[in-house]
Amino acid sequence: MDHGAHHTADAHDRSARQVHAGHAGHQVGTVTWGAAAKATLHCLTGCAIGEILGMVIGTALLWGNVPTMVLAIALAFVFGYSFTLFAVRKAGLDFKTAIKVALAADTVSIAVMELVDNGIIALVPGAVDAHLSDTLFWTSLLGGFVIAFLLTTPVNKWMIGRGKGHAVVHAYH
Repeated sequence: MDHGAHHTADAHDRSARQVHAGHAGHQVGTVTWGAAAKATLHCLTGCAIGEILGMVIGTALLWGNVPTMVLAIALAFVFGYSFTLFAVRKAGLDFKTAIKVALAADTVSIAVMELVDNGIIALVPGAVDAHLSDTLFWTSLLGGFVIAFLLTTPVNKWMIGRGKGHAVVHAYH
């Protein structure tokens, strides 16, 4: 490697880290709970929209529990990623780079959230078979979202503190 190019790359990396370190609450190693909660809420919003839409579509099409749940989880990932994708595209990233950033930023967070939320619904007696018009459906879903938020926030805090997950997005703000 050309030493001049290596020096330029090192200077760029230092500059990017300094700019990134200027985001209060997002410094590697010193992440606030507020920053982690904000990242988790961002993820939860996309997950909730996708999950509810998937359940509504599956119910409207008279699908069974498994295909409806698969659709709901798939849409939770789509909407979760899309929020980040649109934000980083707006910041000027090309589509290919924006996809990579969204995948790096949200995959673990969405996966944990979906695992916890759907696990709660599976564990609540009768919730899997509840209909959209049933109180049990909405209370188990919302309860699952709350518990998923509470369990995913520390995961996001840990990841952001190591420069992973949602921290990747902040390099492009």
